[in-house]
Amino acid sequence: MGLFSTKDTDGDNEIAFNFHFPTSKNALIIFTRNPELGKCKTRLAKTIGDEAALEIYKHLLKHTASVSETVNADKFVFYSENIKKEDIWNASHFKKKLQNGSNLGERMENAFAELLNSGYQKTIIIGSDLLDLNSELINDAFKQLNHFDYVIGPAKDGGYYLLGMKTLNPNLFKNKNWGTASVLNDTLNNLQHSTVHLLKELNDIDTFEDIKPYNQLKKYYDTHH
Repeated sequence: MGLFSTKDTDGDNEIAFNFHFPTSKNALIIFTRNPELGKCKTRLAKTIGDEAALEIYKHLLKHTASVSETVNADKFVFYSENIKKEDIWNASHFKKKLQNGSNLGERMENAFAELLNSGYQKTIIIGSDLLDLNSELINDAFKQLNHFDYVIGPAKDGGYYLLGMKTLNPNLFKNKNWGTASVLNDTLNNLQHSTVHLLKELNDIDTFEDIKPYNQLKKYYDTHH
């Protein structure tokens, strides 16, 4: 799987190789993009510009970090480009790793495989672009895995904001048009013979329409309009 290969020789990446013993039965994977100008929230940036989009993404990252901190699990932040030792992800709460794979499905599968193979009984992945996500919802997702094979948080755009499992199912990461409205249905089709708990539907933030309901984001783009 090439977990020890890295596409980036940034000095911080060596912490990805620290061996880790599970301290919980639960592992939470947080997938995040490095917050770089012009590289994140590109659909949103088309409307409000790169700088405002970057500020909104940083706001979303801070929200995700704060709700994740209190979740009852070992927490792993998987960065898209390179690992940062000093950032909003406090190293005393979050173990830091690098995403590995040629598309989102491969990167998620490798992250799940790594943690499930490390001895975790339940592993859940979340994205980092939901203001409606809270720690109660994530803790509930772990509890639901006591009774169900899988737990999924459906997103309003036809994808999902959370996916949890107890054993690796590679089919969930193959033959998907990532970032499109078909991902949730295609995933559920893979799970017809399993038990699945669906959490409440939430809105993830990709476009200008998505940010309009959130007053706390207005300060980032009002000056740009």
